[in-house]
Amino acid sequence: MTEEKKSGRRRFILGGLGVAGALIVGWGFMPPRQRLHGAHDLPVDQNEIALNGWIKIAKDGMVTVALHKSEMGQGIHTALQMLVAEELDVAMSQIKTMAAPIDKIYGNVAMLADGLPFHPDDNGTIKHIAQWMTSKTARELGLQVTGGSSSVKDAWLPMREAGAAARAMLVAAAAKEWSVPVGECLTENGVVLHSSGKKLSYGELAAKAVESQPGLVSLKDPKNFRIIGRPQARTDTTAKVNGTAQFGIDAHPEGMVYAALKLSPTIGGKIKRIDAKSALAMANVLNVIDLSKSLDDRSVSGVAVVAKSYWEARKAIGAVVVDWDAGVHSQLSSETVFKELAQKLDAEAGFTYYQQGDAEAMLVSKAATKTISAEYRAPFLAHATMEPMNCTAQFKNGQLELWVSTQVPSIAVDVAAKLARISAEKVHLNMCFLGGGFGRRLEVDMVLQAVAIAMQTNGLPVKLIWSREEDMAHDMYRPAAMARFNAALDDKGNVVAYQNKSASGSVTHQVLQRTFGVPGAGPDKTTAEGEFDMPYQFANQKISHVIVPTPVPLGYWRSVGHSHNAFFKESFIDELAHAAGKTPVSLRRELLSNNRRHLVVLDAAMNKAGQAPEGRAHGIALHRSFGSIVAQVAEVSVQNGQIRVHKVVCVVDCGIAVNPNIITQQMESAIVFGLSAALHGEITIKEGKVTQSNFHDYAVLRMNETPQIEVEIIKSAEPPEGIGEPGVPPIAPAVANAVFALTGQRLRSLPLKLA
Repeated sequence: MTEEKKSGRRRFILGGLGVAGALIVGWGFMPPRQRLHGAHDLPVDQNEIALNGWIKIAKDGMVTVALHKSEMGQGIHTALQMLVAEELDVAMSQIKTMAAPIDKIYGNVAMLADGLPFHPDDNGTIKHIAQWMTSKTARELGLQVTGGSSSVKDAWLPMREAGAAARAMLVAAAAKEWSVPVGECLTENGVVLHSSGKKLSYGELAAKAVESQPGLVSLKDPKNFRIIGRPQARTDTTAKVNGTAQFGIDAHPEGMVYAALKLSPTIGGKIKRIDAKSALAMANVLNVIDLSKSLDDRSVSGVAVVAKSYWEARKAIGAVVVDWDAGVHSQLSSETVFKELAQKLDAEAGFTYYQQGDAEAMLVSKAATKTISAEYRAPFLAHATMEPMNCTAQFKNGQLELWVSTQVPSIAVDVAAKLARISAEKVHLNMCFLGGGFGRRLEVDMVLQAVAIAMQTNGLPVKLIWSREEDMAHDMYRPAAMARFNAALDDKGNVVAYQNKSASGSVTHQVLQRTFGVPGAGPDKTTAEGEFDMPYQFANQKISHVIVPTPVPLGYWRSVGHSHNAFFKESFIDELAHAAGKTPVSLRRELLSNNRRHLVVLDAAMNKAGQAPEGRAHGIALHRSFGSIVAQVAEVSVQNGQIRVHKVVCVVDCGIAVNPNIITQQMESAIVFGLSAALHGEITIKEGKVTQSNFHDYAVLRMNETPQIEVEIIKSAEPPEGIGEPGVPPIAPAVANAVFALTGQRLRSLPLKLA
């Protein structure tokens, strides 16, 4: 690594220390925290024995696994059961599940470690030290988070180790019972076997296994996997089909009342006066609550109405008259946002995330016989989950109970306890299925609001439900972003300089302040991910980013910065190929000569796609995010001036494919999600207000627009990587590149619209 690159990396680490960095330094020298046994034993009934913090076994042999990740349609509960079933040697049908309690052993380590801003090709000492210290810090924090496509990656070792350790304890107990060596015992489908014909079920052995000394515990060699790597049916499907699955909005504790909201129509607006007389006079209306008096500035200012039914609450909230102070952002618009991004790109150098050679000098050198410049932009986007924001809360006798769909159960408990002024031990969380997350349920605003309301309902449980209109207008949006590229080619069509500078707000800065009260400072890797950590090899390159603070609330949106940075980068690579007189695939192959895994994925996608039919064109995009490499080929036509995507070929290398069925489903889901944004998605702001209100003006992909999707998974022996988000980033540039191949129009703004 050059001294310049080392220097930049040190500046990032030092510049981003702040409070989190101080914790890393402080905790970095503490002993590693194990992830097998929690601070408290798993709760059991009289027929169950807990063998560790993840697994308990009943007398009938049924295994219960504690699941620490949120199920939001991505199939993670099935994948986690597979990890335990493989190492414990039980059939999937022998497993039941429970929500993991709040405990540090379930904290997400992989997500925080992956958040460091290192280039994939960087294997230096600084990187290894930073990852080691960050992983130790993550264990101490113990944040239970489902996000960053990290669930399987994070659980890969601890849940397999839990299964292997439990199996070893059971085998040791059987060996002791039979007075035989442990090595003579085998396991199969929940039974310990001996060559003599003796056998004991796990249920019969569980009580004795707790007292056994298993000795060295080893994990299976992947070549011996019987469950991992083979398609498995999702274990949550039946409950979701027959209606027994409990989503947050399904909670219905005895005596429950309902709450509806009216939030400030302008960003940063405040309440001046409330007239609730008409609402309070309506039948079955119990209360009108000024939330601005109950919450701090982490919540949008607003009013809640509590009534005996949701429809009555909705009618009553419409009758509440609020005089609003529009605030200092009343003239904010999408135009002013992009104007500021452009101004900052003009005026500021930004933070350099990666630099090699001297791109600036090469751009004006004699070798640069042709230069190419381009500017790209992407709008704010809403999460628009099918299940709108909701939370049910009951505050009674100094105890708080929550029923909520959340990606951050430990954080939800902590913030709820703080608001209620009780200890976290007095908060009971009922984890529910999520009717969509996409990062929106990493936020806890709906939890804080529900708790604030519940503290004024005299012990009655209250279910807060946001309307779709409030949900759309008060999201935590994907940032609006702008990127500029400058590149130079020599007389042989080789890229001799590559420069990329982008600008956007910082999601991480806002989330730290909003959720933890910690001021965001320094660089934010998510702003430039997908740009600085790309696989293409340019001898002279510089990738930087300018953070432009914004009053618009920002949040993590499925694939975060990759979602728009892949569009910027992969579209410009296509522009470079055209300028060099090369095909988009041939240029990529040249730039990937030292990245075999990327080349395999690229070639597989092209081979699978074949030739585009007459009247249609193919566009290619290749992108690595969350550890996985995805190539997509979009087959596109133009019909009546509209872009029509007929087919998408998707090839993914995600390491070991734990459940190929779920991986295929996730790629299909991501393509549909990404196409919705690519063709339709846009949140616009005018006079400080979000102009969209529902799906009529914030469209998602319709059935008749959905393309045929073919997915191929590259076989790999590498550890599993992320899968929930990597299918999103390549689809927009693949479509845009196909449009250029078909029409000659270069589309540099999202959503994609033909001139």
